[in-house]
Amino acid sequence: MNRPIFSVEQVNKYVKGLMDKDPILQNLWIRGEISNFKLHSSGHMYFTLKDHQARIRCVFFKYYSKGLNFLPSDGMGVMLRGNISLYMKDGQYQFYVEHMEKDGVGQLHLALEALKDKLKEEGLFRQEYKRPLPPFPNKIAVITSHTGAAVHDMIKVISKRNPAVDILVIPVAVQGELAKDEISAAIEYANSLQDIDLLIVGRGGGSIEELWAFNEEKVARAIFGSTIPIISAVGHETDFTIADLVADVRAATPSAAGEIAVPEIYSIYDTLEAVKKRLNNSMSAYLKDQYSKVRSLSNSYVLKYGERLFISHEQRLDSNIDKINTYMDSIINTESERFARLISNLEALNPLSVMMRGFCILTDIEKGSIIGTIDKLQKDMSVKIRLTDGSATCNIISKERK
Repeated sequence: MNRPIFSVEQVNKYVKGLMDKDPILQNLWIRGEISNFKLHSSGHMYFTLKDHQARIRCVFFKYYSKGLNFLPSDGMGVMLRGNISLYMKDGQYQFYVEHMEKDGVGQLHLALEALKDKLKEEGLFRQEYKRPLPPFPNKIAVITSHTGAAVHDMIKVISKRNPAVDILVIPVAVQGELAKDEISAAIEYANSLQDIDLLIVGRGGGSIEELWAFNEEKVARAIFGSTIPIISAVGHETDFTIADLVADVRAATPSAAGEIAVPEIYSIYDTLEAVKKRLNNSMSAYLKDQYSKVRSLSNSYVLKYGERLFISHEQRLDSNIDKINTYMDSIINTESERFARLISNLEALNPLSVMMRGFCILTDIEKGSIIGTIDKLQKDMSVKIRLTDGSATCNIISKERK
């Protein structure tokens, strides 16, 4: 059975011919957002035009773009006029731009700027919340795709700078619908571990769509909420994401993140050697200074003739003791004399002294009161007579007024 068999070139030529003859495809206006823009050294521009549902490859040759008064960039919304044809070599159709006009800012960039303003207002970008990186981390967790070049670059750089550092790779999707959830979950998981000193979160370069997971609010809040310091290493030096703004430190590339995270071990050795040398010099200078002070003190008057200082103090002490004794004797004599006068006065007032001269005290036995006048005495009344060495009870037989 005979059947026609075509080569790939013949098929592509046929399809190209169909496109080139279609009047709709030959004078077409398209609106969309620029992505993956590249200005070739030849002056030709290559980029992708996209919307929320699809994308198409575009070429804007230099001879058509001479009158363009602006430089296209990623995220820019444009309206293009041109034609669609098949690029034979790749077998892909693309849009050949003949005219370009601005059509406002792309939707992704609008969303990005809105989220930036929101998080900035909440303070997530403020410098006071940035945590310092550990100077000598023992274990680093790397959150990225396990198949990309970025993870190999970071491991290579870290291991070269300090082979003793442990590296834990937590693989995640770095683009697509699941990326934001996996990245934020990986940050939370790393924080649940007890031995992680530093986190590196990132991926290699790409378009704004491919890097979009690192512009997600969920990822930004996970970075901000981390108790472990985080280095953001997303894309190339020209790429800038919200993760870079929230992270404690931004690295221009994944390789640069490895350099920032780990000091080179040989430089550590050099630093330790320099510190050791400075310490030895400081100790030597200190010991010399102290030795000089000891020598100076050993020749001082105080240490050479210290007993002379004690002699003068002993003489002063003896003099003060003599003064104290003299003062105390004077006080004692004065007080002794005053005490003797008081005793003499008391003796003079002592009723016993009076009684010893033949006097007595007469009391009413019934009332117990002292009888000082004859009017208080009655005939046959019982009274008590008190003398110096005892007392007697008497009855009154008679009384006689003086």
